[in-house]
Amino acid sequence: MRRARMKLAVMVAGAALSLLGTGVASAGTGPGLSTPNAQTGGVGTEAGNPASSAAQAAGVCSDAYQIGTTSYVYRDTAQIASVKQFYSPSCKQNYGYVWVWKSFLDQNIDFDLTVGVWSYDRDSLVGTRNVLDTHDQEFWGNPANTVSECTSGYGLIHIIGETAHETRTDKRCA
Repeated sequence: MRRARMKLAVMVAGAALSLLGTGVASAGTGPGLSTPNAQTGGVGTEAGNPASSAAQAAGVCSDAYQIGTTSYVYRDTAQIASVKQFYSPSCKQNYGYVWVWKSFLDQNIDFDLTVGVWSYDRDSLVGTRNVLDTHDQEFWGNPANTVSECTSGYGLIHIIGETAHETRTDKRCA
């Protein structure tokens, strides 16, 4: 009886987690304390895949993994994108990451996007990548030599005729 209850509890917990879907964000705890993301080939994911074609085009090192929290870009009250910061131990670089939600992309709205790493030490955006007039979903910033600085992942979506929608992840210091 006890074994049956335990098995049922595991099944219920697994079902509940599967219902949460891709909108759930998780974060690594910092260099050396988190495992690299699972490789899923050249496909981008909400969690961030350093092996994706977009990551490779931006020069992201294959061992990059998320550090800190996930933040969200809002358009009014609707979440339209998630923003993360990644770290590569082998390349000693940080990267900004933005994943645009499908619900926003389905509206067929042209937007410009900026992604990078905000350096509090420099009071500026580093590793900046700007993409104009896009409908893409996955965006990586360029490598940012900011590992010894206080940083945040940064993402901005600008829709013509609207105020820019932007956010930063939590501040992380070396």
